[in-house]
Amino acid sequence: MGLHGPGAPDGPDGPDGPHGPGAAAGSPGDPSEAEEAAHVGDYINCPLNKAQYDDLVTAILGGRKVLPHEFEEPKYFEGCMPIEVMAERGFQTLRFGPMRPIGLRDPRTGHRPWAVVQLRPENQYLTAYNLVGFQTRLAYPEQQRIFALVPALAHAEWLRFGSIHRNTYIDAPAKLGPRLELLSEPRVRFAGLLTGVEGYIESCAMGLLCGRALAAELTGRAFDPPPATTMMGGLYLHVCAPREGKYRYSPTNANFGLLPPLPGVRKDQKKLRMAERARADFDAWLVSEAAGKP
Repeated sequence: MGLHGPGAPDGPDGPDGPHGPGAAAGSPGDPSEAEEAAHVGDYINCPLNKAQYDDLVTAILGGRKVLPHEFEEPKYFEGCMPIEVMAERGFQTLRFGPMRPIGLRDPRTGHRPWAVVQLRPENQYLTAYNLVGFQTRLAYPEQQRIFALVPALAHAEWLRFGSIHRNTYIDAPAKLGPRLELLSEPRVRFAGLLTGVEGYIESCAMGLLCGRALAAELTGRAFDPPPATTMMGGLYLHVCAPREGKYRYSPTNANFGLLPPLPGVRKDQKKLRMAERARADFDAWLVSEAAGKP
């Protein structure tokens, strides 16, 4: 969702908005609160005390929601959970999720706020911002009423409201072959979200691998996917590796859980070492791919 209002702070553009768009607004609408909302890097941080947080969560829990259609079974991706679903899991859940105030200080008190709503720029002019992590099924009028409980947003002009989109995907490990071809009709190839990956970069990665697989087939070469130790290789195996037992296939984004573990490495060094291994293995794969071209 987006809001518009006076007093947009200077700062660089932020990254892309959250998957499953949240509400967007212009600059914080209450000038006094806007001045006190700390601007850190690409974000404006709007602090809430305990009473304000309690009021906001109570309103979220009681707000009218847009119900799914009869044919839709609501299954939410853990990385894109609606705020009302998080609130239903526990009254403090949002405070340890998208509203966590770790590392922030309220400039009015010098102390860490009870919770914080973060705003991220949506354009280069810094005239529109989205609420980070606020994807929701709340009805549009309810969003305007409820999010106005955040003091800095009390008089905001809302440009867009939050929503949850449906993600359609196939049971890729059961339906696709090693070249991302449909087993029942090999002329059909799949890539992107339909294969069961989440995110723009992840979808691009699967599209690239699908294209490379088809190019290899058309030129009579074997398709050699990236090593399993790389993130692209991990995504590929998530999509194409056969599943055993009662494992239920579900979408994933890029995460270190896709990569094979590194035994004997300290926990605080684990991700760095896995990244170094991935880079080295990916570079070696690129060299071998280039050498194998006709």
